[in-house]
Amino acid sequence: MEQGLSHKGMSDPRTIEIDTARILSRQQAHYGVIDIGSNSLRLVVYDDLSRAPFPRFNEKSMVALGAGIDADGNFTEDAIRRALHAVVRLHAIAKAMQVDRIDVLATEATRRAGNGADLIRAIRDKTGLQPRILTGEEEATFTATGVISGFFQPTGLVGDIGGGSLEVAEVIGDRVGDRLSSMPLGALPVGRMMEDGVDAAKKQIDAILDANLPPMLTQPAFYAVGGGWRALARIHIAMTGAPISVVHGYNLPAAELQALSKKIARMSQDEVADLPDVPGRRIKTLPAAALVMWRVLRNLKPERIVFSDCGLREGWLYGQLDPTEQYRDPLLEGAQAIGLPIARVPEFSAALARWTDDLFPGESQQDRRLRLAACALTDMAWRDHAKVRARETFRRLLQFPFIGVTHPERAFLAVTILARYGGKVDGTVTEITDQLLTPNEVRRAEILGRALLLGHRFSASVPELLGHCRLRIEADAVRLEVLNNVSVPDSDAVQTRLRQLASATGVAGAEVVIVTEDD
Repeated sequence: MEQGLSHKGMSDPRTIEIDTARILSRQQAHYGVIDIGSNSLRLVVYDDLSRAPFPRFNEKSMVALGAGIDADGNFTEDAIRRALHAVVRLHAIAKAMQVDRIDVLATEATRRAGNGADLIRAIRDKTGLQPRILTGEEEATFTATGVISGFFQPTGLVGDIGGGSLEVAEVIGDRVGDRLSSMPLGALPVGRMMEDGVDAAKKQIDAILDANLPPMLTQPAFYAVGGGWRALARIHIAMTGAPISVVHGYNLPAAELQALSKKIARMSQDEVADLPDVPGRRIKTLPAAALVMWRVLRNLKPERIVFSDCGLREGWLYGQLDPTEQYRDPLLEGAQAIGLPIARVPEFSAALARWTDDLFPGESQQDRRLRLAACALTDMAWRDHAKVRARETFRRLLQFPFIGVTHPERAFLAVTILARYGGKVDGTVTEITDQLLTPNEVRRAEILGRALLLGHRFSASVPELLGHCRLRIEADAVRLEVLNNVSVPDSDAVQTRLRQLASATGVAGAEVVIVTEDD
């Protein structure tokens, strides 16, 4: 399991700021994508077309199109009927939800079937939707773009296993590399290979990988996409008791996943069904997905595996954004979308961001985006009862569906907001942070949280009042310097928060100081 905040390769020059007016003025327009895959057909409705969209609705039908291709290479009438029924139903749901735009993407099974165009015409005639059949290269590109949309500056190879095919592409920060490949190594064809035994299937898979898999020439990270591979992550999380159950951003050594995949590839369906947290619909195909993962890792030899919930659909959505929107930070965009509209004073988050700009000398860009995300979320629980705000918000942020964030970064944000609401870093909190953060990172999160709490208390969450003070952390004391044109705040309440901050920093003194503007 990954531990600690990574700062490798974070020299990106983009500006990261809280933009309250833009977030609050944005008009949501629901956006839907129907993905016609080889095994499942899925509709996802997003709250809007943005850098960090939140899924409002997500449903799939297991139509098994890939298994509905006859000996002549055509979809059977029953396969077309099942797929058409599912599309019509999902289209009706999207219309009832008043979705403004619905895009339909068809992948490996439809492009492989000789009569795939018949299915496309039937969908168009029945619904008015115009599906787009993606080429293998387009599928690989959009999947890689989905990973770019879901992480901050990812670098490595992306692999997406579906029902019919395996797509692999290179990602380098904000762009997809030139090396792309689509191979017939989806769960369905590999399952057929395994009918002759695992060892025979291994030889066929290895031959295809040797001929088509691009070498790992960038960072030694492999981003795993696809339901079959995400099931492996769920099982590993459950088996190891990982403190965060979110699959997106789950990061582990490749050797651990290779060993687990090798074991599952040789299991019977009954043995797979007994695995912890295995999705029921994946029991039949999971050994095939595990076998492909085992052989891919053996071929590529990456250091780490990072699992992604973002793939083809999210990459397609990301491709609809203008370059300015694409360049925004996904974590900060999500934090602003959640935190600012429900805050008592939405403008206060930006004021806190400015007020804490000098809190950590030499702050990296990665640390800055975490600090600003915390500022955006700082008033998310003000309606909750005071006795439960800290712990409940901590638990919520650990599992919240943010993108652009690693598991250690989730823990950092959760500890920060815990401290902002006066919570203590002890007990179960410590049990979790010990697995994800270094002691220095926990301390840094607590300092930031106590500073945010002090800022709220001094100013009553009013930006103008916060602008009349500044925070100094020095060797002998933590000082809240108040400009002389403002009355001294309530000494008991502010001094308590100031002492808490001093305790977190390890400094003995804590005092409120009146200064002139020239000081």
